[in-house]
Amino acid sequence: MIMHTRRRLLGLAAGASLAWPGVTAWARSAAPEPFTLAGWSKPITEIVNLLAEPDKAFFKEEAIEFRYLPGAGGGDALRNLLSGQADIAFTDPGSFFAALDKGAALRAVYDIYPQNVFNVVTLKNSGITRPSELKGKRIGVYSLSSGTLQNLQILLQQVGLTRDDVKIIVTGLLNFAPLMQGQVDATAATDTGLALARRRGLGDATVFQVADYLNYSSDLLVVREDFYLEHTARLRRFLRAFRHSVEWMLDEPEEAASLAVRRAIDGQNPELNLEIIRLRNRASVSAFTKEHGLGAVDVRSLQAAADAYLKLGLISRALDLQKHVATDLLTAPGRTGD
Repeated sequence: MIMHTRRRLLGLAAGASLAWPGVTAWARSAAPEPFTLAGWSKPITEIVNLLAEPDKAFFKEEAIEFRYLPGAGGGDALRNLLSGQADIAFTDPGSFFAALDKGAALRAVYDIYPQNVFNVVTLKNSGITRPSELKGKRIGVYSLSSGTLQNLQILLQQVGLTRDDVKIIVTGLLNFAPLMQGQVDATAATDTGLALARRRGLGDATVFQVADYLNYSSDLLVVREDFYLEHTARLRRFLRAFRHSVEWMLDEPEEAASLAVRRAIDGQNPELNLEIIRLRNRASVSAFTKEHGLGAVDVRSLQAAADAYLKLGLISRALDLQKHVATDLLTAPGRTGD
């Protein structure tokens, strides 16, 4: 759990009031404006900071009527954004890079999870002790269009292997069952997927964290370029509210876990909710956010990921991420996450 002293909290509050004098008072008196976020998922526990809006009113405080549009993956979130059904998308870097590669005019405005949450897991009895030993092995992924496959390829690339050096097997979302049953030698997953598998009896496992080889964002908030240019003030208000919701989840994980029981479709188990929330809290902060504040996008890290995607053939041309990241919207340092 991330702790803060009373003095630090008071200092942050004072800094915020100096940065935005009178903003909250104005927002409370203004008529709420609709703002739709296109998500990659259904309303699940790990996004309880957004689902908590009826209870906590983070967005209402900024004169925003928050709406959540569920999706089925980061690509789906971007399609909903580009079709005009949403104002902002909760998406992954791979989907963002792919859209830019196809010519979409987009800007990343907030790094939701600056820490990479993907991994590759194998059982101890497999004898596999390092990623290079995955050569020739059967590896499960959620789907051929999933982040699990993309991040598996990133990991393989970092140790001198390619997709052709392993046998990819599509296992679906319940990808740990084939691992436990010996149908695959390893499986590509996420931190929350691994936590759930351990609760279901995974046993002794070796975990290769993608972050140990190339640590880059897991999810971003992305807007259309025209929206960024034409609705800057509105977007700043939204990002303040989003950051505030993240701060709440960092400071009050137990409350968030309890609220997820009512608000999330997978939130029946408060103990599991808390574990998932703590994992997402851990992914929300980084060395970069300690210096620049929650949500700040590390362009250098994101550029390294885009370059790796190009080398893998996942995109067809080089991308200059400096042109596709907005660094002028999070105008106050806010919470640093340390």
